[in-house]
Amino acid sequence: MDLNEEDAKFLNSLRIQPHGFKFQNWARTFSSQPTYYVAPTSEQDISRIVRIANKHKLTVKAVGSGHSPSDIACTNAIMLNMDKMNRFISCDAEAATVQGGMRLYQLHEELKQRQLALSNLGSISDQSIAGAIATATHGTGIEYGDMSDMVVGLVLIDGQGQRQECSLAHNRSLLDAARCHLGALGIVTQVTVKCEPMFWLRAVQEPESFISVTQDLHAVAKSAEHVRVWWFPHTDNAVVWRANRTRSRTRKSPESFVRDRLYGFHIYQMQLLKARCFPNSIPHLTREHFARRFDFRREWVDEGFRVFNFDCLFPQYVNEWAVPLDQAAEALQELQQWTDESGAWVHFPVEIRFVRGTSVWLSPASGDQVVCYIGVIMYRPYHRPVPYKAYWQAFERIMRKHEGRPHWAKAHGMFFHDFVSRYPRFNQFLEIRNQCDPHHVFVNDYLRRHILPPGTSQNQQESQISTENP
Repeated sequence: MDLNEEDAKFLNSLRIQPHGFKFQNWARTFSSQPTYYVAPTSEQDISRIVRIANKHKLTVKAVGSGHSPSDIACTNAIMLNMDKMNRFISCDAEAATVQGGMRLYQLHEELKQRQLALSNLGSISDQSIAGAIATATHGTGIEYGDMSDMVVGLVLIDGQGQRQECSLAHNRSLLDAARCHLGALGIVTQVTVKCEPMFWLRAVQEPESFISVTQDLHAVAKSAEHVRVWWFPHTDNAVVWRANRTRSRTRKSPESFVRDRLYGFHIYQMQLLKARCFPNSIPHLTREHFARRFDFRREWVDEGFRVFNFDCLFPQYVNEWAVPLDQAAEALQELQQWTDESGAWVHFPVEIRFVRGTSVWLSPASGDQVVCYIGVIMYRPYHRPVPYKAYWQAFERIMRKHEGRPHWAKAHGMFFHDFVSRYPRFNQFLEIRNQCDPHHVFVNDYLRRHILPPGTSQNQQESQISTENP
């Protein structure tokens, strides 16, 4: 990378990792080696970085926690670590404005001090707020949208280094595109997100028959404010988690270090490592863990964000799609039939969650109807590879059949022409992308592969930017 002395000096002043640093996502399934791994502290820093990238035909990508199990954040050119842009800016009774690099766990504590909370969350809070909305991170609840749906305003630095501000009242088209921005429109520096008064949740988790769950999935989805189902493949076992707001105060989860941490994490990881050589042992492991860890009722009360979040265990391959709720039961039954008949041995759980439709253009929940997210997983014990591609192919075939849309953060097999037909506003999103980033400063392999029309050119440093690890 041949920069002039002034530009190189500026980037080096922000550098937080030496040349040769290797970025890996949390699951260690994708990696890249950015020439400059830098930490801006202001919008002015980001604007200058973008202008340098334009001048030298380089790519800029922002990264938060790196939890996306895909190469959506990878680049070999300039990678921005946004951790120094994590300030709480302001709030009122209905919304809070924070810098884009603020991690969700930091946001929870800031809101708690002000007796506020986010209405819904996904499984973890390690992500930055800008990263969480980038791919429409979601929780569960048929009356609740995804995290992108909570955004009522934001600020980004576009591909020419210009500051762009948008809200429900100003530049609405940019807002509806940028609320699920994929890193394609700019570097998000501020986010204004809806809040509600701080609340506690009463959670009840209990075993149920998977057949009974799928026979009346609508009733299950409506049985609480927030509902999550885990199905244990190769069995008829399922666990249904329900949570509702409550006036009660903290009653801790009945967790056991021996059962849930020693056995449920460490021993299970060793068992899965052994199962790489003896994959036909997986159904037995699944039944064993269900019986010892899940085949009983649990109840607890805690602050909302503590109930929403849980331990995602160890690194994994993961694939997740959203299908219309009306088609979800049939899709799940077909997936169960495939796992029963294919001879493939797959890990538990298959996770099932529900999200209200949204006006966010590229949210997988975009539209008027409730969607059901279905997620499949194959753990990577001690980061070792396991066979998963046949499972993924069958899963995606079923999801496509039922009008599914993939979760943007996760590796998937849909591309430009698929999305043109699947998202009514997809071409409008691309028009705004072209306006915001005419020189492709933010385009990496992921965006070129999935979003842009075939044959789109690339910047000099973006050849083979990301490596899919085994």
